[in-house]
Amino acid sequence: MAMNDSVNILNSAYLAVEYIDSFLPDNPLQQPFKNAWNYMLDNYTRFQIATWGSLLVHEVSYFLLCVPGFVFQFIPYMQKYKIQQDKPETWEKQWKCFKTLLFNHFFIQLPLICGTYYFTEYFSIPYEWEEMPRWYVLVAQCFGCAVIEDAWHYFLHRLLHHKRIYKYIHKVHHEFVSPFGMQAEYAHPLETLILGAGFFIGIVVFCNHVVLLWAWVICRLMETIDVHSGYDVPLNPLHLVPFYAGARFHDFHHMNFIGNYASTFTWWDRIFGTDSQFIAYQEKEKKKQFTTKKKA
Repeated sequence: MAMNDSVNILNSAYLAVEYIDSFLPDNPLQQPFKNAWNYMLDNYTRFQIATWGSLLVHEVSYFLLCVPGFVFQFIPYMQKYKIQQDKPETWEKQWKCFKTLLFNHFFIQLPLICGTYYFTEYFSIPYEWEEMPRWYVLVAQCFGCAVIEDAWHYFLHRLLHHKRIYKYIHKVHHEFVSPFGMQAEYAHPLETLILGAGFFIGIVVFCNHVVLLWAWVICRLMETIDVHSGYDVPLNPLHLVPFYAGARFHDFHHMNFIGNYASTFTWWDRIFGTDSQFIAYQEKEKKKQFTTKKKA
């Protein structure tokens, strides 16, 4: 009975969104996007699209999303939003991070990306424009992927902090106590494989078109680069996502090393009490700010 009720609720929600969507004006970018998509299908093989298209989406998205955080370090006005203001970025650290990223991207992640074509063929995942899901379906699927990845990340990330294995794998990622956006995928190759596996679970569950692969890549990169940015910028649209952890939540994990293990949402840390030190730290900071204002 409960399952039927859940299905009915989801169907009702889908119909409601579909009804609202019918009143929205046409997207002016839809036709150019359709033309570009069909051009890609006409001029490249599925193997080329799945492999080189996925690589291009990942690399372009990753480094473009890193640009704002990189630029912030040169803007004095933005320094008030930097979380750990006593630990500025350095060229030495950023260059070291960049070199490790290139190795991970092309020697660890690229071989995995090369399996994308065979994955889509095995599960008969379509590429055609006519089969592409509507925008709200993609949004819902990406959210579902994020929920699944977040659960995987919480438990495996917490395991990587175990004292017997921490120094062998996860310590590499914690080399930077004050994170910056480009450091999001700075990790030991084994960690890239272990935590990265969570990315693919949602794809296996939800994927009904190759475009979801790319949409989820962009969403996941947007989230992980934001929480590693080191800046808590107001009016961040990601803060509209329910239970979104954000930069302060994950920045504390790098500063404290214990707690705040989830990647995207706050619920697993709240359920298991692994956010207790973060909550205590926030209360302490609030009292400190209140005392400072009172003295002023």
